[in-house]
Amino acid sequence: MGCYELKQAKNQQFYFVLKAGNGEVILTSEMYTTKAAALSGIASVQVNAIEHERFAINMACDGQFYFNLKANNHQVIGTSEMYTAVASAKKGIHSVQFNGHSDQIEDQTA
Repeated sequence: MGCYELKQAKNQQFYFVLKAGNGEVILTSEMYTTKAAALSGIASVQVNAIEHERFAINMACDGQFYFNLKANNHQVIGTSEMYTAVASAKKGIHSVQFNGHSDQIEDQTA
């Protein structure tokens, strides 16, 4: 089962990553000004990751693919790593759907 890691950036903002059971980062959040907001972002992933229509695959300028997970209000909650093929991005989406409901949060901000 996957887990979330809550982190604080050098600019003092907060973000989280979702890791698969093998430790690979499968989703990185946007930046949040407060820890509470980042925790709300995790809760949003837990709810929205099961909805396939919340995912959108995009192509980067260099031809690689990535996906965004969006909340019901269309706000981006998290972004994937880059993939060389659409099929790989789809596998990444499946991994977020499988691991996203995890309630394990490792707080690395303290």
